[in-house]
Amino acid sequence: MEFKTLRNIENSFKQIRLYAIVFAVLCSGVAGYAIWESYRFAELQRQKVYVLDNGKSLMLALAQDASINRPVEAREHVRRFHELFFTLAPDKDAIENNVKRAFNLADKSAFNYYKDLAEKGYYNRIISGNVQQRLEVDSVVCNFETYPYAVKTYAKQIIIRSSNVTKRNLITSCYLVNSVRSDTNPQGFNIEKFTVVQNNDLEIIER
Repeated sequence: MEFKTLRNIENSFKQIRLYAIVFAVLCSGVAGYAIWESYRFAELQRQKVYVLDNGKSLMLALAQDASINRPVEAREHVRRFHELFFTLAPDKDAIENNVKRAFNLADKSAFNYYKDLAEKGYYNRIISGNVQQRLEVDSVVCNFETYPYAVKTYAKQIIIRSSNVTKRNLITSCYLVNSVRSDTNPQGFNIEKFTVVQNNDLEIIER
């Protein structure tokens, strides 16, 4: 009789222990699910931006992942650099202003190329000959598979003189690295190892 009672007590303890373990596991599962849901909800809320419309009403706008636009920003960065660097007017201040703005988007390799052209008298000939030069970028090809990003730019130079218009083919190469965004560098990239691969006449049109 006593043995049977001890067996019942032992079975009861085993059942209580089992129930306690099951209850603890369920509580842990519910707590873990609640924590995961709270983090997911917080992440969704961080993807929303509230915009104040003239101080009167709030409009809800979804924030896009910044990485989605990086290829677009990279191409725009390179395009802007080339437009600033190669668009020239027969005015010393205008040339220096454009070139300085281009230097904010690149490293010393761009300055070295500018210095080489200046020493050869290129900019002086632009000014003395009353020459206008503008650039039309055809395409910017970026390789985002490896970092830093390799870039090739294909463009046309149009050089306008009083006697003729010269169209030149321009191909450049460089590398892009991530940088800090600023007013002078809104895309947050920096151009490294800038090189002119090809720059030859395509046609000369008499005026």
